[in-house]
Amino acid sequence: MKKNFDSLYETLGGTYREENGHFIPDVTLPEQTNYQIGKYGRMHLDYIKQHRRGRYTTLLTEGKLNSHLHEIDVQANEMLETIIPRLADERDIDEDLKARDMLCWIAEMNNIKASAEEIILREVVLV
Repeated sequence: MKKNFDSLYETLGGTYREENGHFIPDVTLPEQTNYQIGKYGRMHLDYIKQHRRGRYTTLLTEGKLNSHLHEIDVQANEMLETIIPRLADERDIDEDLKARDMLCWIAEMNNIKASAEEIILREVVLV
């Protein structure tokens, strides 16, 4: 089957391939980075898929989704590493408490981690 037309796509340098008598545009997504995405990056991915569909589609088609999720994950982990010690200092959770009452220290540290993760979710992941 021969094609008898020039399209804007062809004028701009696009090409077609023929499959079963149909002309299919040769379109590919740009190359993306392949970072490992952690907990916060995956949470952000779920959020933008559900609530920021346009942003998700734009990042995906521009080939920037993986690097964006990696940046979110790195930023969230850095915040977690700074927030937890600060909150522990504010609440006087130290090695002395750990030596005196291990269960109390564990409970307090779990509480601090949960508080820090809430902050990170609100400020980094769900934006």
